[in-house]
Amino acid sequence: MSQAPETSGGPVVTPMRVVIALCLVAPFVAMLWVGSYAKTDPLFIGIPFFYWYQMLWVLVSTALTMIAYKLWQRDQRARSAAKGGASR
Repeated sequence: MSQAPETSGGPVVTPMRVVIALCLVAPFVAMLWVGSYAKTDPLFIGIPFFYWYQMLWVLVSTALTMIAYKLWQRDQRARSAAKGGASR
């Protein structure tokens, strides 16, 4: 019978992956906590806080997702190099 290959690639939860998870979870927490931004003041160029805060999070979410993706790529390259494989 064939045996399952051994997978000793290190811990699944690494500090890098925790940072990636925080980058991806932060926008959800910020948007689901409506009580923190359900107000009109302060105004920004005449736009109530409720609206510009959400639009700001669109940009912040984009940046955080891009950071998480780059960190994930770095993590995967490091894990691949640690295994000794040159495959992508």
